[in-house]
Amino acid sequence: MGLDRRPARVAISYRPPRHAELAECALVWHSAVDDYMARLNRPLPSPYLDPLLTLLEHLLGTDPERFLVAVRPAVAGSAHGRDKVVGFGIAAQREHVWFLSQLYVLPEEQGHGIGRALLTQILPSLPAGQANAQRPEGGRTQSLALDERDVADHRPGILAMCTDSAQPVSNGLYARFGIVPRVPVLNLVGTPNPSALSRLPVGVGAEPFGRSDTSATLDSIDRTVLGYAHPADHGLLRASGRTGFVYRSDDGQAIGYGYSSEAGRFGPVALLDPTLTAPVLGHLMHVIRPRGATSAWVPGSNDRAMVALLRAGLRIEGFPALLCWTRPFAHFEGYLPASLALL
Repeated sequence: MGLDRRPARVAISYRPPRHAELAECALVWHSAVDDYMARLNRPLPSPYLDPLLTLLEHLLGTDPERFLVAVRPAVAGSAHGRDKVVGFGIAAQREHVWFLSQLYVLPEEQGHGIGRALLTQILPSLPAGQANAQRPEGGRTQSLALDERDVADHRPGILAMCTDSAQPVSNGLYARFGIVPRVPVLNLVGTPNPSALSRLPVGVGAEPFGRSDTSATLDSIDRTVLGYAHPADHGLLRASGRTGFVYRSDDGQAIGYGYSSEAGRFGPVALLDPTLTAPVLGHLMHVIRPRGATSAWVPGSNDRAMVALLRAGLRIEGFPALLCWTRPFAHFEGYLPASLALL
């Protein structure tokens, strides 16, 4: 996610996107990521944007007030006669956790404060009466506007995001808002050998999603492991072709859940007992064989998942991402996210 520090010097306006502009947002993402990856000698392949478009449509539906585009207004008399999307930002509010999902600006438009403007407009609002703070200085009280250094202390709830470690300038700027890098997240890719993974132990069973209490069960597990429930996102996962299982002890108690897919997209996996990580990963990889390679995002604090997947034949791919937050909210030693854009 690219963020810049200089004040805006271009005629840019900010507004909610029109549905037809989601494809432009996806192209902004590809252009911005390809630009900095090319500088690292890792250019992106030709874009396949359908999964990103599905995500953008989902977030526009769940968080329309936190989705803004930066547009250059159409120039009067121009041949195109329409606004051009030059950047966009979107955040997901899930209970008390605000998560920055996407923030990108076209390479040629960077350096003019567009990223900062998008971020500040989609951040949670300050509580009433705190737009200005009273701060003692030199024995007297001075009134001054809150800046980014005060965000973590004054905005409600928790601010979080996942960003690329190859973007140190952007990461430093996010950290000025209190959203500090805490945990690396590594992308493990490859064709796994399920026989290298443990099987579920006696007394633990796997139940495909479908029972009437599945939603309540997932909400309960998520609040314990992830820190918040997000039922709408579970609906997106199932609609996108991921298959899920609830894991139960022999007395019927739910102890976790996990997703995989034939397309090789893995996660999320949430476990109340992290010692079951390797057997649960083994079960998912036995029952759902992908058509090609498997890709999983693994927090560095989830050492059991890291060791199990490496032993199963996956390899670490690319640069790590960074999980960032203002205050702790999740037990990532028991969690594998579905993606970096939506935990």
